[in-house]
Amino acid sequence: MNSTGNTYLVIGASGKSGARVYHKLSEMGLKAKAAHRHGEVHFDWRAPETWAKSLSGIDAVYLTYYPDLAIPEAPEDIAKFCALAKIKGVKHITLLSGRGEPAAQVCEEIIKTSGLSWTIVRASWFNQNFSEGMFRDFIQVGTIALPVGDMTEPFIDVDDICDVVVASLTDEKHSGKLYEVTGPELLSFAQLADVFTRVLGRSVNFIQISQSQFINTLEHSGVEPKAIEMLAYLFTEVLDGRNEYIVNGVEQALGRPATSFESFVLKNAHLFKGEAQ
Repeated sequence: MNSTGNTYLVIGASGKSGARVYHKLSEMGLKAKAAHRHGEVHFDWRAPETWAKSLSGIDAVYLTYYPDLAIPEAPEDIAKFCALAKIKGVKHITLLSGRGEPAAQVCEEIIKTSGLSWTIVRASWFNQNFSEGMFRDFIQVGTIALPVGDMTEPFIDVDDICDVVVASLTDEKHSGKLYEVTGPELLSFAQLADVFTRVLGRSVNFIQISQSQFINTLEHSGVEPKAIEMLAYLFTEVLDGRNEYIVNGVEQALGRPATSFESFVLKNAHLFKGEAQ
C-alpha cells in the first residue's frame, strides 16, 4: 500500500483506540476520516444505511465494533460490511478483536476470508479503562470494586494498540498478520490497586463484589443495557483464567516491547490526580 495516497476510514473514531489512530494518521499528514455516530462521517452499526456512504473513496479501514464482537449481531454485520467494502473498492481492513472471545474469533475468520487484505489486532484489557473509561471513578475514590477474584490479566496500553494499528494500515508487510497484543506482565486487580497506591502516593484498594452489585452500580450510573450485558459476560466468562498468559504481539509488529502498567500510570498520573493536561 502506498500510504501517502490512501484515504483511511477510522470506524469508532470517538473510542479509546479509534481516536488515537485517527489523530496519529492525521499527524502523519495522511488523509483520515473519523466515522462514528456523531462524527465527520456519520456511521452507526445499528443503521446499515450509513455504511455504504462512509466507504466512498476509502482505501483502508480501521474497524472497531460497538459494543463488542461477542454480541449475536456482530458476525452478520461484519460479513455485510466486508462485502460492501469490497464492492466499494476498499483494499485493506484492520480489525480490533478481543482475546479469549470465541464469538470475536468468528468475526476474525470472516475478515480473513473476505477477499480483502487484512490485519487482526487481538487485544487484552485496556489500561485506559482506568484513565478515561468507566473505571476511572474507582481511582478517584480509592476503591476498585469489581466482581472478580485473584484472576490476572496482561493489561495493555491503548497507545501500543494505536501504534500497531497505524503500522498495519500504512505498511503492507503487516497484511495477513494476526497480532495478539498484551502488556508485559500479568496483574490481578488487587495488584493494579497496589501499583496505583505506589505511583500516586495515596491508598487505592481492591474489593471483590457480587455480579448483582456490579450490575446495579452500572444501571444507576446510566450505562447502556447492551454495555452492561457485555461487561457481565466479560467478568463471568472471559475472566476465567483463559487469558492468563503474555504474548509479544506488540514486539512482533513494532520491534519494541509493550508498555508496562506502571509506566502507563506514571505517564497519566495527572489524569488520576484530577489535574488538567
